[in-house]
Amino acid sequence: MPPDAPATEPNRSDAIVDVQDVLMAFDDVTALAGISLAVRPGTILGVVGPSGAGKTTLIRLLTGAIKPRRGRLRVFGEDPRSFRRPTRERIGYMPQLFTLYRDLTAGENVDFVASLYGLLWWRRRRRVREVLQVVDLWDARKRRAADLSGGMQRRLELACALVHEPTLMFLDEPTAGIDPILRARVWEELHRLRDAGRTLIITTQYVNEAEECDSVALIAEGRLVAHDAPDELRRSAAGGDLIDIEMADEVDLAAFEHIPGITGLQQLDPHTVRATVDDAATATPTIVEAITTNGGDVRATSEARPSFDDVFATLVERHRTKIQTIEEAAARQRRPEAA
Repeated sequence: MPPDAPATEPNRSDAIVDVQDVLMAFDDVTALAGISLAVRPGTILGVVGPSGAGKTTLIRLLTGAIKPRRGRLRVFGEDPRSFRRPTRERIGYMPQLFTLYRDLTAGENVDFVASLYGLLWWRRRRRVREVLQVVDLWDARKRRAADLSGGMQRRLELACALVHEPTLMFLDEPTAGIDPILRARVWEELHRLRDAGRTLIITTQYVNEAEECDSVALIAEGRLVAHDAPDELRRSAAGGDLIDIEMADEVDLAAFEHIPGITGLQQLDPHTVRATVDDAATATPTIVEAITTNGGDVRATSEARPSFDDVFATLVERHRTKIQTIEEAAARQRRPEAA
């Protein structure tokens, strides 16, 4: 396993997408450095990271647009560079840049894409209406694509990717430039597709959208920082579950230090302390009982859920420190050889 691999190796026994130790470089720039992950059918994988992290490069590799320098890629058990036609018809793809016909109307663009996948006219008519309504473009169906705003063009491309109801969908920042209300509607449709058995791989710079995914791959500087369910990423960043305990009197941290199950303490204000525990549900009553037994007065308890901005900042910084430590150790080992 490469030094920057996630702690939990993904299960590949039933993977619809399988990426193993993939490296991709353009000239002297490494876009992806030894990425490994697997995606199970009927799930949403969110690929989250800042601009330039390597998210789009990963999508291009999985769709067969480019070939990796090293590693193994399998989608539906096939190399993406050698997809059979039936396999390609099972895949939907929404690129990051606008690629539709600007002189066709919104409705004509979606209808044209549907015809490429062999949808008969009666089904095309129904699906065109359905997907345009999902992305709130039905009223703009007769407007030329060139006359649509940037956000409307993104929604039109999403409609085209959805129209043939693919088994597997690659969506490269599908909610970029879309207002929050419509973004929520788009995610409702993506969840509906997932619940119907579709598999979706979605890149995004909106960190809070990690909540909408079944699993999240956090990528930074071309490396896979973490790959797990959203709640497990929170636990990993915090070192466990977090419980906020509000006291009637001012907090005395010494009263918490010997309570079984507490692995970390942080004073938030004069009356509130945050405790790190393995499991909040079982630890909370134990902590409350221990405090009250010793004469303390607990006013309220609640489980804290750090924002994903904080979670990802913690995981990325921890990962960078780890890589720096490994590189410094390797450099020390090389010095005697150079001498």
